Amino acid sequence: MSQQSDILNELNDRSREVFRRVVEGYLESGEPVGSRTLTRELSEKVSAATIRNVMQDLEYLGLLDSPHVSAGRVPTQQGLRMFVDGLLEVQDLDQSDQQKIDATLGYNAGDVGAMLDRVGSALSGVTRGASLVLAPKHEAPIRHIEFVSLGHDRAMVVLVMADGHVENRLFTPPPGQTPSSMREAANFLNALIEGKTLSELQTVMRGEIERRQQEIDVLSRTLIDQGLAAWADDGDSPERLIVRGRSNLLDTGQSEGDLDLIRTLFDDLERKRDIAGFLELADQGEGVRIFIGSENKLFSLSGSSLVVSPYMNADRKIVGAVGVIGPKRLNYGRIVPIVDYTAQLVGKLISDRK
Repeated sequence: MSQQSDILNELNDRSREVFRRVVEGYLESGEPVGSRTLTRELSEKVSAATIRNVMQDLEYLGLLDSPHVSAGRVPTQQGLRMFVDGLLEVQDLDQSDQQKIDATLGYNAGDVGAMLDRVGSALSGVTRGASLVLAPKHEAPIRHIEFVSLGHDRAMVVLVMADGHVENRLFTPPPGQTPSSMREAANFLNALIEGKTLSELQTVMRGEIERRQQEIDVLSRTLIDQGLAAWADDGDSPERLIVRGRSNLLDTGQSEGDLDLIRTLFDDLERKRDIAGFLELADQGEGVRIFIGSENKLFSLSGSSLVVSPYMNADRKIVGAVGVIGPKRLNYGRIVPIVDYTAQLVGKLISDRK
């Protein structure tokens, strides 16, 4: 992001305008934009040869590409990203688009599932793209949690809510986790649940990690003050101890006990971090984002783009998202306000229901 900003800032006014015109022309037509076309559009009257030289410079910077030797230029993925982040002019929401979206929320407002189906259809129709709608997360207290290993890089968390609702969510477990470690994590969490929601359980785990870290710091400081241990200075995490004169510890049972306790605390801390990782993977949300082409693994082969915006409940928590999927040459200036408005509208309805 910073590198792209630097490139954009280094462009002079002529290069910046040529770049913007090429991208806007490509987004509108889907066709390469040539130098002769730009000579009629630029605010500064220059020759086609001058414009070709500017486009060659932009191509050298990785912002433009030439599909054929004699063709005009199209933006690269890097160029599109820089345009979206630095030059995109977001339009005002068209009144007719707003009316179509508003109309989807006027029927059976209490049925969230049906409302979201209509929102998806409206987004698809208004934007002429494929819509993406993520339903609200269920925030009821948890009665039971279970982690099920599906392979070395795939697992599922089963959440049984106090109201009888059951959710299954797939995730990639942290490296080194085994079925037995997942069962241990589930047993530990089930002992702490006590009617807590998933987000509340995460807060408890963060507190546990902080408490254990403080205990480690106190015990480690005692051993270091006694000259029995020292922190390893390797530029990495400080949670490594180099033990000096281990045989001396046998003469003082208290220090040996402290060292054993530190080992236990380190193991406990690492285990709780793994558990916290499970929870984060089971309950994660994204902010407003635009994914272009291979920036999203789902669309790396198709070269599609995704414009997505979250919506929140009355507690200002992200509970779902709405978005539009389309080709890389989406009309981002028009799509962004449509998706943003729809997300705000859905969030308001979800909040009002509560």
